[in-house]
Amino acid sequence: MKEEIEKLMEQVRNLACANAKDVEEARVRLLGKKGEITKLFDEFRTFSPELKREFGKKINELKQAATAKIEALKEQTASTAVSDGPKEDLSMPGTPVPLGSRHPVSIVRQQIVDIFRKFGYDVAEGPEIEDDYHVFEALNFPPNHPARDMQDTFFVSAGHLNPLLLRTHTSSVQVRAMETMKLPIRVICPGRVFRNEAISARAHCIFHQVEGLYIDENVTFADLKQAILLFAREMFGPETAIRMRPSYFPFTEPSSEVDVSCNICHGKGCNICKGTGWLEIMGCGMVDPNVLEASGIDSKKYSGFAFGMGLERIAMLKWQVNDLRHYFENDLRFLSQFKTAIEV
Repeated sequence: MKEEIEKLMEQVRNLACANAKDVEEARVRLLGKKGEITKLFDEFRTFSPELKREFGKKINELKQAATAKIEALKEQTASTAVSDGPKEDLSMPGTPVPLGSRHPVSIVRQQIVDIFRKFGYDVAEGPEIEDDYHVFEALNFPPNHPARDMQDTFFVSAGHLNPLLLRTHTSSVQVRAMETMKLPIRVICPGRVFRNEAISARAHCIFHQVEGLYIDENVTFADLKQAILLFAREMFGPETAIRMRPSYFPFTEPSSEVDVSCNICHGKGCNICKGTGWLEIMGCGMVDPNVLEASGIDSKKYSGFAFGMGLERIAMLKWQVNDLRHYFENDLRFLSQFKTAIEV
């Protein structure tokens, strides 16, 4: 036993390892469950009390020496591995971070804003939670007017003369522009609007609009038609044609729906335009004199036109999106398709 202890102590003193693997092998060989020092402890348990007093201290000193040596070798090989390992090249570019893409509705909104800015229009914005006056009454919707039923309104507060509601169109921004801006007025009003409609591939309770307003002396329907034609050709291509169909809106008179020639089949008829060769994009009309007077504008001196379009609708036509719900589901498979559209 004494010779075995001295022999192992000499091995511990002279122990050297080149790497962490060698250190682990030495630890297992000396201190593992079947290691040489562990075997000495198993044999030690069978000794008489006199022999235990003689060898107990020496075996403990051997174990402590082996443990200390192993720990020192671990630190040594760890520092060696770091110093001998591959060096970081700080001049190399970092790990690339994948960039997201702009939402198709945001892309279309910016394109429309840029087009109308070239025509001299400013951008006006207003609150999404509005009062009944700015959303309905100032736009020629009397309290019992049947056109209110077309709006499917979300009311925030009700039961008083001017309830709060989620705006159903951005025409409320036009009212605020007429109340506060100096004439002539030439603005577009992009924003989010809300209507209590069943969600489907063709409709949603949340959508986005851009509305335009131009008020000055001697503004005519011909000015409106020319403005829409210029916009359509900027948006859909220089060969785009438009047609205007009579319609009804409480705040414009006369009113019209606007179609553009299908940019897929170029007017020949396809499944996108349902074989007609035309795609509906907006409503428009001359501002009703009652709307001008409600905002303090002399309708005998000034006239104007207004128009409005849904951004989701324009994006659907531009990229042939077949389901409105795609815009709100945050599906990366859908959104990643529009990375290249950022530069359009």
